[in-house]
Amino acid sequence: MGKNLTIELQPTAEIRNFARSQMPVAGKWAYFDHAAVAPLPLASREAMASWLRQASEEGDTCWPKWQQTVENLRSNSANLLQVEKEEIALIPNTSTGISLISEGFPWSEGDNVVLPDNEFPSNALPWQHLASRGVEARRVSVVRDGEFDLQNLAKAIDSRTRLLAISWVGFSNGIRTPLGDLCELAKSKGIPILLDAIQGLGVFPLDLGKFPIDFVAADGHKWMLGPEGAGILFIRKKWIDRIRPNVTGWGSVQQSWKFSAQELHWKESASRFEAGSANMAGLIGLNASLQMLLDFGCHQPANNVERTVLQNVEMLAEGLQRKGAIFRLPARPEARSGIISFELPGKDPEAVRQRLLESGVVLSVRQGKLRASTHCYNNEDDFQRLIVNLP
Repeated sequence: MGKNLTIELQPTAEIRNFARSQMPVAGKWAYFDHAAVAPLPLASREAMASWLRQASEEGDTCWPKWQQTVENLRSNSANLLQVEKEEIALIPNTSTGISLISEGFPWSEGDNVVLPDNEFPSNALPWQHLASRGVEARRVSVVRDGEFDLQNLAKAIDSRTRLLAISWVGFSNGIRTPLGDLCELAKSKGIPILLDAIQGLGVFPLDLGKFPIDFVAADGHKWMLGPEGAGILFIRKKWIDRIRPNVTGWGSVQQSWKFSAQELHWKESASRFEAGSANMAGLIGLNASLQMLLDFGCHQPANNVERTVLQNVEMLAEGLQRKGAIFRLPARPEARSGIISFELPGKDPEAVRQRLLESGVVLSVRQGKLRASTHCYNNEDDFQRLIVNLP
């Protein structure tokens, strides 16, 4: 991928056109469902097909090569977040990543964790599950059509608050959390942050050298354009020894490849949380997708993946406005994402979604609203097909 395109903040049109050439889905669908499950790029399809052929024809003789690709993914993930690769664990999904932290955190009875009350279940249920251990999941009401006031979060934090858990981008409303303000709040209260980053990574840069967030979890099957069942978990180095592994196996320990460990000598890196055999096909596919996006510069400040997506959101908003749709687009671009949820007065959203599918347009319904989520390869033809086919 890197040999085909040199990225030095190239114009958004070049990013859009090249990315589109790598997305077979664009030949059939106007695809606006990246906040649900993204289609795979050519590079990922080819990487996974190669693994399938090798697994079928060569058995485990290719395993060292596959494992090297997995380690490339760890390095690419560290590059994405501007962290050390030893702080990256490779996980099957966001729920697993958050649960590893929620179950392994050093809680005491009477502690609490603070989170907004409109989180996706992956970042709500793991905290509620702690009730049997005497830990309260303290949920803070959101305001203004899904936005929340950081002061409300601050008011919920007390001397027994041990963690702040929050999504970077709201899965339904698409509102992006101001990370600078969030980190200042957490610092002033002396508590760590867990960030569910699944709706932002791959489009918006997340420099964890700049933002002192302690835990980040994200599956790769949305904006990173990877397959389901492959994701990343960041654990800041100072926490690796403080989070108790709740799943343990041969992959958790030093000299794991000797398969003879009878004592728990933990790996010194976050990979201690990878207890057993990995989803090789999924991780290999995610590595190819992530490599493409890194080649586009998605980890760089003010990159053109981000710019293209935000341009797309503006185009989408203009079209929806012409159709009389009801929606809210944050005034500040830094609060926007690739997601817009909208309503068509008097129209059943499920019926509208079905009509769009029949017209070659893909989107979702979430919390009673239609949800369109656009990536950098969507173009004006896609938007025209969407808008024209709305009732």
